[in-house]
Amino acid sequence: MSVTSNGTHSPVKSIRPVRKTYARTPTVLDLPRLTEVQLRSFEWFKSEGLKELFEEISPIQSFNKNLELHFGDFYFGEPKYPEDECRERDMTFSAPLWVKVKLINKDTGEISEQEVFMGDFPLMTDSATFIINGSERVVVSQLIRSPGVYFTV
Repeated sequence: MSVTSNGTHSPVKSIRPVRKTYARTPTVLDLPRLTEVQLRSFEWFKSEGLKELFEEISPIQSFNKNLELHFGDFYFGEPKYPEDECRERDMTFSAPLWVKVKLINKDTGEISEQEVFMGDFPLMTDSATFIINGSERVVVSQLIRSPGVYFTV
């Protein structure tokens, strides 16, 4: 376009050829949320993975086999502090893990049940990181390279 004497724009063909620019092409696909894999995996671990682990080790027997400890349901309490406050106070963003356990005394037949605090369980943030002692940490998976192929006979 060129500017006329009265200040308006008039369309005038330029002498230069039209160049195509690919600098501002519209995105064809939405960018994937790459952290979604870690978030889903952690949620599975919290709901199903821990359940499988408790089932795998349950029951625990004493040395003389007269006491058995059975693990039941578990749940997470509310985090003591929110994410931002954990960063400011150099604390770990975590929630208490409670497990319902049953202790069976085979000698007396006595059964006692109660909820046991198993510890503070670190929680993953929405950005797929952990806040440990106020620092944001990322879990990075690594592949171990083998020195070659092993043949067994």
